[in-house]
Amino acid sequence: MAKIAFIGLGNMGGPMAANLVKAQHQVTAFDLSAAAVEAAVGHGARKAASAAEAVKEAEVVVTMLPAGKHVREVYEKDVLPNAAKGALLIDCSTIDVDSARHVGALAEKAGFEMIDAPVSGGVGGATAGTLTFMVGGSDQAFAKARPILEKMGRNIVHAGASGNGQAAKICNNMILGVSMIAVSEGFMLAKRLGLDAQKLFDVASTSSGQCWSLTNYCPVPGPVPTSPANRDYQAGFTAAMMLKDLMLAQQAANAVGASTPMGAEAAQLFNLFVNSGNAAKDFSGIIRMLDGK
Repeated sequence: MAKIAFIGLGNMGGPMAANLVKAQHQVTAFDLSAAAVEAAVGHGARKAASAAEAVKEAEVVVTMLPAGKHVREVYEKDVLPNAAKGALLIDCSTIDVDSARHVGALAEKAGFEMIDAPVSGGVGGATAGTLTFMVGGSDQAFAKARPILEKMGRNIVHAGASGNGQAAKICNNMILGVSMIAVSEGFMLAKRLGLDAQKLFDVASTSSGQCWSLTNYCPVPGPVPTSPANRDYQAGFTAAMMLKDLMLAQQAANAVGASTPMGAEAAQLFNLFVNSGNAAKDFSGIIRMLDGK
């Protein structure tokens, strides 16, 4: 059992913290939302009045925050000045690579081991404890963090040095965003050609068009009963979150001079979808926009 401070109890952080409690860890929780903190307390966590208070006696600090600016602020103002000596720092936020490496360098300078460990798997994965973690950091820090991550996820991949977890996350999600648009376009073309959606699924899911966006998250109702298309695109992964990740990928591509024309186009299309009032819808709902709805 470890003493864990968990900062950031949103849609993902809340269930992740709950799974650490289930694993018999002593979790002290903080979030700017009082309701989120109370929900964590309801699952067995202890309440902290501030992030600084939460980390003071923690052996492990886990953060799940919205953006790079929040991660920089929390670590610079609250975590690094107040964390107990020897605490392991785990940031599970999805942020820009530069911010991850900046905070990682500050942590190392202050004498802490830190990993960036963004996740994939959505709210369902966070709740079920089946997330995928993409981890950047030293071998030693990864080895220390693994037993904690295993209580929240199923697939844990060490992607390399500091910041590489974030790099893996944005590359993966750029592929996901582009492939969802491609799958959606295929179904919309099939519709206009008079080809039944189930028939296209039967062909593409067993041939060269096969991909996760098709077989696990099919954007039309019917072929994959568990996909959001069958519940009016109620989000497992919101369009706003997809747009965030695509924009992070474009920021990184511009910084290193990588050519990502399909990623850039996907970012533009999701920007249009989100700004048409669909931010909270599942990202697969972009098929409706492509269908002219």
